[in-house]
Amino acid sequence: MDQSKIEELGLELYTALIGRRTLSPLTDRGLGLTVDDAYAIQTEFVGRRLVGANKIVGKKIGVTSRPVQSMLGVTQPDFGILLADMIVPERGDIPMSAMIQPRAEGEIAFVLKRDLIGPGITNAQVLQATEGVMACLEIVDSRITDWKIKIEDTVADNASCGVFVLGDRLVSPESLDLALAGMVITRNGRIVGTGAGAATLDSPVNAVAWLANTLGAKGIPLKAGEVILSGSLAALIPVVAGDAIGVTIQGIGTCHCNFVA
Repeated sequence: MDQSKIEELGLELYTALIGRRTLSPLTDRGLGLTVDDAYAIQTEFVGRRLVGANKIVGKKIGVTSRPVQSMLGVTQPDFGILLADMIVPERGDIPMSAMIQPRAEGEIAFVLKRDLIGPGITNAQVLQATEGVMACLEIVDSRITDWKIKIEDTVADNASCGVFVLGDRLVSPESLDLALAGMVITRNGRIVGTGAGAATLDSPVNAVAWLANTLGAKGIPLKAGEVILSGSLAALIPVVAGDAIGVTIQGIGTCHCNFVA
């Protein structure tokens, strides 16, 4: 795909984000869109958001569960870029007017204390580079109408990034088996989802190692101080104004947010 088309589609996604509206799937337009094309569009889309004080604060891993990979016809995850304007404080309010078609995910977030530069990063090196892990709520939000996405659509759309909330404490992963860490997610006090760390490529550590190696092959490091969202532990939860969402992850902590009109 030529650069002018990449720029055009990146601008189209950015305009949809700013206008809080959706687009027809990029994969339905006869463009022959590849995953590499989609990442180039993602770069263009994200670049348009890096104005003023906004900056990159981390990365996210998506499509980590086997059922979702099968649904999208892929055998590996995808990634997106986290920006400062995506951060919502613990127990903060998220205006529905700032979202399009949001869904909530419970995840384990990694906070890095040193760079991870792949390829060749091992799980042991991921843990050595991790300052701590936190319970996290990622609120994904697609700019593609009715979430009718293929892998190229979500990649171009910055892995359907919306906003994210980090939990109430930072915990060393040294004494935890993150694959076995159980999660409960609630909506308005009622359990709406359960899962465990093994839902993300059999372990969230596997997911972070995959990301470090995938980005490292492109010359992109995971940097000290960055937040890495390792992937959803259960099915996505649709939300509406008035919903209070909470997640509890065994041995790690809790995280909450509220959706307001």
